[in-house]
Amino acid sequence: MSTEEYKKKWGDTNELILTDKNSYDIFVDGKKLRVIRDNYHESIILSENGILNNEESFSYSGLVQLMEYDAFSVIRDKGKERKMKVTQSNEKQSRQNSVFHNDVKERQLIFPNLQPGARKVYSVKTEFLDPYLLQGFMFENSLPTLECVLEVRTSKDINIGYRVFNDPNNSIEFSKTEKKGKWVYRWILRDSKAVKYESNIPGFRHIVPHIDFFVKDYMCNGAKVEVLDDTDKLYKYYQSFVKDLNKKEDVELKSLSIDLTSGLSSDAEKMKKIFYWVKDNIKYIAFENGYEGFIPREASLVFERKFGDCKDMASIITSMAHYAGIPNVSVCWIGTREIPYSYKDLSTPAVDNHMIALFNDKGNFVFLDATDRETLYGLPTAFIQGKEALVGDGDTYKIIPVPVVPAETNNTSEKITLTIDKNKLIGKGNVSYSGYSRSNYLAQIGDASNKTRFDMIKSLVLKGNNKFNLKEYTESNIAERDKPYQIDYSFDLADYAVKIDKEMYIGLILDPRFEKFTLEDEREYSYEFDFLTSYKGFYTIELPKNLTVKHLPENAKIENNLFSASFTYSEKPGMVSVSIDIQTKKLLLEKQDFALWNQSIEQLKNIYSQTLTLLEK
Repeated sequence: MSTEEYKKKWGDTNELILTDKNSYDIFVDGKKLRVIRDNYHESIILSENGILNNEESFSYSGLVQLMEYDAFSVIRDKGKERKMKVTQSNEKQSRQNSVFHNDVKERQLIFPNLQPGARKVYSVKTEFLDPYLLQGFMFENSLPTLECVLEVRTSKDINIGYRVFNDPNNSIEFSKTEKKGKWVYRWILRDSKAVKYESNIPGFRHIVPHIDFFVKDYMCNGAKVEVLDDTDKLYKYYQSFVKDLNKKEDVELKSLSIDLTSGLSSDAEKMKKIFYWVKDNIKYIAFENGYEGFIPREASLVFERKFGDCKDMASIITSMAHYAGIPNVSVCWIGTREIPYSYKDLSTPAVDNHMIALFNDKGNFVFLDATDRETLYGLPTAFIQGKEALVGDGDTYKIIPVPVVPAETNNTSEKITLTIDKNKLIGKGNVSYSGYSRSNYLAQIGDASNKTRFDMIKSLVLKGNNKFNLKEYTESNIAERDKPYQIDYSFDLADYAVKIDKEMYIGLILDPRFEKFTLEDEREYSYEFDFLTSYKGFYTIELPKNLTVKHLPENAKIENNLFSASFTYSEKPGMVSVSIDIQTKKLLLEKQDFALWNQSIEQLKNIYSQTLTLLEK
């Protein structure tokens, strides 16, 4: 097919992937199971803008070792195709969102002499040193693709399993054939669209068609070797990394643990004290190499260094709990919300990318994740809500569901008193933040000071419009995690009250939450909130003696399975007030929820448009 034919079929795309293929050879070599992967990638430039896409990259690590690679441009020269080898390349540390393991290196390739019709070609051969750590294959890319292929070739004495995700119409073609005494498994998706980037998607593995495959078992020297297939086998693999953890006593850490919890009567109080000490004294740094990405470091080393990653924090929390005599505290494995699988869906290390500690407080499970400095004791971190934790006790394990924290826990509560000075509103406010609302805002503000902090607080409490003038503020309970974070402030708002003849109009709801939060009709993917929220506001406006109420907005209510809101107005002599209660109810808005959500926001806008009308006596 010519460049023009590609352009005609694929519209105004700047580049088209012709082939994206991963081929795996899995075989037994001596007593070792070996996994070799060949990745072949070829794309064609279709426009002048596409010439700017001259860079590609691939990754490897200590456990997925680079064997060889080749890369070149294919250009037309005097009517013939000519290869031009990539000579410009560099290696850098890969940036990954995962906090579970990350010793990944990235090789960048710069393709020379690109022009419309030129092709970029590269191939990479890597070896997986651990057959437990095979990677899923995505059948869609950031560019449209003619052909995505996953091929797995195995000896006949090797059994594999696989799971297909996000292919409801069975668009991925599958075949299993025999070739030269080997099984050849092949999956192909043709003419796949480009993945569209949209804000607040739950994670690409929730939306992109992909396959996770794994080795179930193989024969070696006449004996069957089990690898993966169910959670029992996955736990056995994980347990090999922690079975000898913290066996040696650390006298100094033990003394600290006992001193910290001295005088506290309950295990819960002791655990909270240890948890907060780790948050305040062990700095979170994600750094891993090879199997260090799976093996927690000794608590004594973490204590000595005063820093560690998620696994290290789980290690020191469990060790300190042991020293303090607190039973039923264990390290556990968990996947963050960007990973869509349950252990039932997929029992491989691909289901997990995080480690925490878990305290079984007489049947009440407390998830102890110290990587988020602000999250309260008793709450899981927001990014593991609704997930499953795999917690072990020797040779046995349990799968513990992580709850979604209710909106009421993440409450913002605000009281505002207003007075009228001609067309200006003068106000005093008090706002408090609980749960994730508290930790979220404090994490954003961080250690900011002086004008930077003032501007951040102003943005947080802003009311009305851009004429909002924050005069002063004070903060409370910044360091006291178990209390709501609180801001007391004073402000004025110029030109907000509109007077026409003898009537004055005031929109009493100065903070129209969710007013602009509609979901676009063309949005393709689900929208995910970080957490459920609740807002309870109470506005009071004191009326000058020369003004009386002519029109009080009507009470209003919205109630459905996504959202609730209520607005209750009241009038007393010389005073008008409105009570506001708004809650979100669902963490993940799916495509079928969009119409109801947008309908709710339209109702909300109508409510916000109502004004209080005052009349001169």
